Amino acid sequence: MFERFTDRARRVVVLAQEEARLLNHNYIGTEHILLGLIHEGEGVAAKGLESLGISLEAVRSQVEELIGQGASSPSGHIPFTPRAKKVLELSLREALQLGHNYIGTEHILLGLIREGEGVAAQVLVKLGADLSRVRQQVIQLLSGYSGSGQGSSDSPDKAGATAGGSGGDSPSGSLVLDQFGRNLTQAARDKKLDPVIGRHRETERVMQVLSRRTKNNPVLVGEPGVGKTAIVEGLAQMIANDDVPETIKDRQLYTLDLGALVAGSRYRGDFEERLKKVLKEIKSRGTSSCSSTRFTRWSGRGPLRGHRRGVDPETHAGPR
Repeated sequence: MFERFTDRARRVVVLAQEEARLLNHNYIGTEHILLGLIHEGEGVAAKGLESLGISLEAVRSQVEELIGQGASSPSGHIPFTPRAKKVLELSLREALQLGHNYIGTEHILLGLIREGEGVAAQVLVKLGADLSRVRQQVIQLLSGYSGSGQGSSDSPDKAGATAGGSGGDSPSGSLVLDQFGRNLTQAARDKKLDPVIGRHRETERVMQVLSRRTKNNPVLVGEPGVGKTAIVEGLAQMIANDDVPETIKDRQLYTLDLGALVAGSRYRGDFEERLKKVLKEIKSRGTSSCSSTRFTRWSGRGPLRGHRRGVDPETHAGPR
């Protein structure tokens, strides 16, 4: 099941473990998953909860009030409770019901709501959130990402059918790049990126390629864990610190979330339309660059699985 998780969903699991350690709990329960969803800050779940006025501090306070702090900090692996495992299983069911071939933060939140009896559900209710309203808000956000402004959001099936549309503005009015990616330059300015040690030669080379007039699309190749993402984040930090050539001084560096781009795009034309909108916005902004840490899933793999007709991202992701 975890192979279906998007990068953001996996980060939620890591953050849930961190929240459990902060509270000195020797288990990961639904409350820690809820804290992880909010702490992640950028996924559909976090935005949905934020729009309903549910903050990380308020949830932490409620969790401490309901359960309290543990006696000592846990060591080693922290296991999931049976109820938390059930939530993750329900998140897969929610994804399948929506016609999605991935599990994102939105599906985990929907799983929490469907489970409905854990500490997380109790906390949401104590904070004044109606669980059915939370669910509806998530479905509306998914429809907003797809650019579908039509029809009701009450039915998961209906939302799944419309969630692969044009990729228009979300209800919050954010632009396409902000919906399907993360602004690394802004994250660097906000000190949300870890410092990058070394990698100066590779980063300099990337800057050289980006500064070219033509053939200016650098591709970082290597096995998982060798530091490709670190190079990109290092570049973002250099841009934020104005430690780059004038040619790329004003660049906004984004990393694309392939899972969000593919979300619900079951029919030919859905995914292409989203990708075209992303590329169009990059062109229109003029000072934006995009990075995908999963380019190997785009290139040379042919049509995406799970589509009625083939959708080949490589056709659209050529030089820009």
